[in-house]
Amino acid sequence: MWRGLLTLVARAARGPLRPCTRQGSGTSVPGSGATIFALSSGQGRCGIAVIRTSGPASGHALRSLTAPRDLPQARRACLRLLSDPRSGEPLDRALVLWFPGPQSFTGEDCAEFHVHGGPAVVSGVLQALGRVPGLRPAEAGEFTRRAFAHGKLSLTEVEGLADLIHAETEAQRRQALRQLDGELGHLCRGWADTLTKALAHVEAYIDFGEDDNLEEGVLERADSQVRELEVTLGAHLRDARRGQRLRSGAHVVVAGPPNAGKSSLVNLLSQKPVSIVSPEPGTTRDVLETPVDLAGFPALLSDTAGLREGMGPVEQEGVRRARERLEQADIILAVLDASDLASPSSCNFLDVVVKPAAGRSPDGNSQRLVLVLNKSDLLPPGGPDPSPDLPPHLLLSCLTGEGLVDLLEALRKELAAVCGDPSTGPPLLTRARHQHHLQGCLDALGHYKQAKDVSLAAEALRVARGHLAHLTSGGGTEEILDIIFRDFCVGK
Repeated sequence: MWRGLLTLVARAARGPLRPCTRQGSGTSVPGSGATIFALSSGQGRCGIAVIRTSGPASGHALRSLTAPRDLPQARRACLRLLSDPRSGEPLDRALVLWFPGPQSFTGEDCAEFHVHGGPAVVSGVLQALGRVPGLRPAEAGEFTRRAFAHGKLSLTEVEGLADLIHAETEAQRRQALRQLDGELGHLCRGWADTLTKALAHVEAYIDFGEDDNLEEGVLERADSQVRELEVTLGAHLRDARRGQRLRSGAHVVVAGPPNAGKSSLVNLLSQKPVSIVSPEPGTTRDVLETPVDLAGFPALLSDTAGLREGMGPVEQEGVRRARERLEQADIILAVLDASDLASPSSCNFLDVVVKPAAGRSPDGNSQRLVLVLNKSDLLPPGGPDPSPDLPPHLLLSCLTGEGLVDLLEALRKELAAVCGDPSTGPPLLTRARHQHHLQGCLDALGHYKQAKDVSLAAEALRVARGHLAHLTSGGGTEEILDIIFRDFCVGK
């Protein structure tokens, strides 16, 4: 009987999750029989430019440009003279590398030409490759798509590679590297293994329920495994917004009464003149946004109109937009004039914005607030705190830069809370697609618990496993794959 149960485990392990293995994704690649080529390094003049090929004619292309020499030893750089295969005209003296498949990035035969980075050299080599029979220019992301199709990368690893290419901050780089290393995929496969075991126990009950030799508690073990997985998935879904903020940037809104120095602070943090600075109150009348790197985290910094009442219609529209941005903010950077805390506009801002936000208990998904008292250079040197009754705050002078280091450290802690720390903890969910499939898996587990029939419970577990398979393999949906791969440059 137990041989039958082991057969059920093996049978449950097959099915929707096969694409998660490194045996190939099963997806089709447009024009996969062709050999592609492209410039993989950046455009423009550089010391060395890298041109790569992938496909069955890569060896022929390498021989054509380096004739009469044979192919170099695999994965070892060789200095060769490159010549036009038709005219025999020398093009460059370059390092060439040969990567026979499947031991290559794409899993196909690949070649690389490390040429001098002048535009004329690069153009000449690309034109020579285009004249080799069987070669065509690569489409955007086609090298990585072939790697995915041949099982070299899972879909989550492909997304990690795309994020790494577009990473602009240290936090984004760390998160992208973790996903490229397969941490999210490994986590999903671990969850899938749990569901496989639970499904095997349920199917054992279905097939051998009347067998007296079936061990007691089979369904109870499946229920326990599902409950534990539900808790784990719920925790990851509660943190889903953090990973998406880390990828796209947290929304930091600079707000305060007129003439508190908001625009000066935006210019200081962005290190460029984003906003007009003037001693006249109400200079900023619209929302000005700029992407910035704040202490290693990506952020979208918004400068807003000063919050006050009773002004003209144009400024009041700016105030309305400022309040709208405040509701959308992940972090409110509240700015007050340290030398004018008793003014009506400062008191109103404290009562309406600062104190309610400061009174909320913070968590990874709640709005957070950093209170800054600007213009500290106007305070008497060595004097007492201008307002000890305020919520926790920082003193800053945008004019002299004093207090900027403390402000950046405070922002780093707040951004780590809302974006997650990519150096520690479980891998983050960085895309809406991840959240969709985990939510689908969790919903299927809810159907499992509510099922009145054991066969329906087993089907719910299969649906849950299918969502995890789609998360790591894409499920062969071409539209989803097109969206993911179009973010790559042509040579990747």
